[in-house]
Amino acid sequence: MSEDLRDKPYLSQDDVLRLSFIRAPGIYHYRSHYRRGLRSHLIEILDPRDIENETKGVVIDGLRWYPTAELLKMLRIFRTRFDTLKEAEEELKRVKIVEAYLAPEHMAMSEEFLVTYIKDGKYDIIVCGLQDYVKGEILDPWSPLNKDHLVSLLSDMGFKKNKGSDPDTDKWIHSVREKAENFIGKAKQMIEQAHHVPDLAGVGNLLLTQSGKIKLVDINNVSRVSCDSTIKVDDRGYPVCDKSIEVLSLLERKLLARPVSKMNPIYQTFLDPGRMKEVQAKEEAFNLAMQASLSYSGAS
Repeated sequence: MSEDLRDKPYLSQDDVLRLSFIRAPGIYHYRSHYRRGLRSHLIEILDPRDIENETKGVVIDGLRWYPTAELLKMLRIFRTRFDTLKEAEEELKRVKIVEAYLAPEHMAMSEEFLVTYIKDGKYDIIVCGLQDYVKGEILDPWSPLNKDHLVSLLSDMGFKKNKGSDPDTDKWIHSVREKAENFIGKAKQMIEQAHHVPDLAGVGNLLLTQSGKIKLVDINNVSRVSCDSTIKVDDRGYPVCDKSIEVLSLLERKLLARPVSKMNPIYQTFLDPGRMKEVQAKEEAFNLAMQASLSYSGAS
């Protein structure tokens, strides 16, 4: 029996071209993104000419340069298995909820679709997304997020100070904080009105763009929010709902420089010290399980 592509750590160009909905040989080059997705394969869609320039180089003014190929789109292939069409459709509905509240300002736009996956003569359903590529730096909610940190992120985006074209950094930071307030407000509306929250805590799930916008780029793990005493975990054992709401509180406290209101029912429930201690224990158990899984994969 052939290996299920959803189980492979990375997909090659040949793996992608074997999928029934990909035209072969086609006009694009496909390669796995450097980030290894837990719940989906992240595939870069590239121009083959850019790949050739990246590997063979181009000569400019007598010097050979190796420009990095520019991503056109990202293809996400969900690893999740669905027993029925209804289950797959429910997954798409959760993505649409996030889109309704965060798009287009605070979310990498994505066209989700269902396709047939043929393996060993059997037919299965997989969910895919064709997503816009967002340029930006990872916004780590647990980092300081003060002025110096934000300016360093801007510098990491490749900004170089030149005479006559220096940015007004104070104005840019003000813009970041203003747009962060909008992001936090939209996310709270989603939680209060639609009772769902995407994974805001995963490494690299939030990016800060040069325009100062916070963009959610991973929409594969949307959790239902319920203000009861039960700490829900996802299919990997991660307390995604609690950690995502903790992220909102961190962004509010650090970027907006204001204390979070314990009168807010969301924070009142999810930031309870006793509950947060239980969540931490679940997160540590998840991390240990992931380390064991990676060690086993490496050994095999």
